[in-house]
Amino acid sequence: MANLTKNSKDSIQDLLVRMERNNNIIQRLTKKINSYTCEPRDYSCFEKLYELKQSFKTYAGQQNRIMDLIKQKRGEAKSLKADIQLHLERFKKLEKDIAAYLLATDQYS
Repeated sequence: MANLTKNSKDSIQDLLVRMERNNNIIQRLTKKINSYTCEPRDYSCFEKLYELKQSFKTYAGQQNRIMDLIKQKRGEAKSLKADIQLHLERFKKLEKDIAAYLLATDQYS
């Protein structure tokens, strides 16, 4: 039983490390998208930029919510694992959206 608890804590810790890395990536990409080099060139790019900014806000809100839950529920790792997995999936989608926007503005590098 102790081994199972240790593995659960280790896997939650791994997920939290991934979440933190993803959050740092999102922050860097946000700075890049908000820079003058990534200005939208046409209407569809303006729409994509607006959607990305909304996604950034949603992502940040979810990140904060999960971190607050972690602080409140230290012992309930199983319920948090599903939330963290869902958040990591959101990151993958947001990353794809960012790449599509950067390709549309010819700024992918």
